[in-house]
Amino acid sequence: MPESVTFRDKGGNDPDALYYQVDLLKTLNEKLTDSIGVFDQFINMSGNAYAYYNFKNDYFEAVGNFEALFGMPASRRTDAELLVEYAMEEYRDALRELLKVEDQPGGEAKLEFCIEESHKWLEGHSLAIFDTDGSVVEKYVCFHDITRFKLQHDELSYLAYYDDLTGLLNRNFFIQKLNLLVQKAQEENVKVSVAMLDIDSFKRINDSIGLILGDELLQHVGQFLLSLNTENTIVGRFGTDVFVAAIYNPSGSDTIENLLDTIRRRLTKPFILSNKDEIYLTMTIGVASFPEASGSGFDVLQKTEICIYAAKDGNKGGVKYYDNELMRQFVANFALEKRLQDAIVASHFMLYYQPQYNVRTGKLRGCEALIRWRDEDGRFISPADFIPIAEKSGGIITIGKWVISTALQNYQIWQRLYGFDGILSINISAIQLKKDNFIDELLDYMRREQVNPENIEIEITESVFIDNFHDIIEKMKSMQQFGLRVSLDDFGTGFSSLSYLKNLPINTLKIDKSFIDTVITDDATGIITESIVSMVRRLGLETIAEGVEDERQMEFLKKIDCDNIQGFLLGKPMPEEEFEALIAADRQS
Repeated sequence: MPESVTFRDKGGNDPDALYYQVDLLKTLNEKLTDSIGVFDQFINMSGNAYAYYNFKNDYFEAVGNFEALFGMPASRRTDAELLVEYAMEEYRDALRELLKVEDQPGGEAKLEFCIEESHKWLEGHSLAIFDTDGSVVEKYVCFHDITRFKLQHDELSYLAYYDDLTGLLNRNFFIQKLNLLVQKAQEENVKVSVAMLDIDSFKRINDSIGLILGDELLQHVGQFLLSLNTENTIVGRFGTDVFVAAIYNPSGSDTIENLLDTIRRRLTKPFILSNKDEIYLTMTIGVASFPEASGSGFDVLQKTEICIYAAKDGNKGGVKYYDNELMRQFVANFALEKRLQDAIVASHFMLYYQPQYNVRTGKLRGCEALIRWRDEDGRFISPADFIPIAEKSGGIITIGKWVISTALQNYQIWQRLYGFDGILSINISAIQLKKDNFIDELLDYMRREQVNPENIEIEITESVFIDNFHDIIEKMKSMQQFGLRVSLDDFGTGFSSLSYLKNLPINTLKIDKSFIDTVITDDATGIITESIVSMVRRLGLETIAEGVEDERQMEFLKKIDCDNIQGFLLGKPMPEEEFEALIAADRQS
């Protein structure tokens, strides 16, 4: 058998080895192809786009989701400069630097930029590879979509600086900007004027139209105020119905007076809601300026609030400018409020009682309980001074409970000792009456002291009707159903008119002292007073004339058939022991 022959190529290589190498290369190529396929799949699944740049060879390659992120077709992914063109112009230099500039300290860099066509926001993150001499030889860049996070961030940033309902500056951002304006004004020796605008009776309006339409109304107001923004004017929203505007270096057309005139003119026209309701508004406005009022933006704002409080003590819808006298009065009231708080805690109050007499019989009808406060120095502080402060601070609730409790305790004693069954009149503020459980608490006090509700008269003034007429009327009716008497005090001092008395569930009408003072000396006042008494009697109501100080006044009131009188002529307000002696004397007469 012949020996086998081994064939070799001309170069002396073994063909089997060549076949092996070819198979090996084929296998390696297939593995590489599979790896590239896997790599491509991972890139596609990531949703990202990737770029590579080789500085030595000036070689650029782009792979991944460039179509979705940049809107860039595969045919253009051959040059970094082509990729740069897809970014908005203001970001192109920074993107070019991220891709190609060699000087990259630390090896890593990030860039947020926006695509011009789609307005997508992308983040590019680059990694530089250095050679032994420290120069960049390669860059790898990953791009991913951050649009959703950018929008969320922008929304959070907006909410951090702007009011979401009106688009005006929110409280914190307004204060920041105001402080910057004040600092700048201090450096340039100019003025900053600030106006705080408070919508009058907004709660009542909101309750009547509902929360949704109430928000719409605030949006209308906000849009109007937003139109007042200028290069030197900023406007913000401070609370539900409180807005504030600041003017830097007010001069020419940009003055606080022109701003307020613009607001006044707008308020002469209604705000028309989506349901076609037409809402007219008034605003109470406080104005203060830097540097006259204070040396900081925050202090100026506080001064405008003080002006608002002072303006609301007068007529709503007015404007109050800050001055030294206003501040002096505010400080005095603040000090009085602090002393009042201490007096409430320590119960430094007493009740005086002013008798009321039947004009025809001269017999004691009853009395009105009147609170008195004597401070640590022994001085009496007028209720006209401290009651308004107590109403603003909420202390009137505690004071009112003490008055009711003490008056009923004394009444029970007089009833037990002397069989007293006269009328006890107790003044109630609007704040007390608005409390949901006011009537229940009042009845509890009377049950505890075993006092008949028919002997108690609740005195109110017409101010209780301002915020919620319907609810107050229902409470008055409810009190009458339980046997309580209801009296309308100070008739004739406000917007009282005889025409609306027929709709009020009252038992007694008290004619204000201002009528009685001139009832003899002024014929017109006499005629009006006689008309009031005549009309009220026909309505079946009882009348009491307040402030009767001489015999002629009493004779006139007797002549026109007024039922009762109260005043210095027959008795000043007196401590409980003196009134108790008066009861005893009246019982013996």
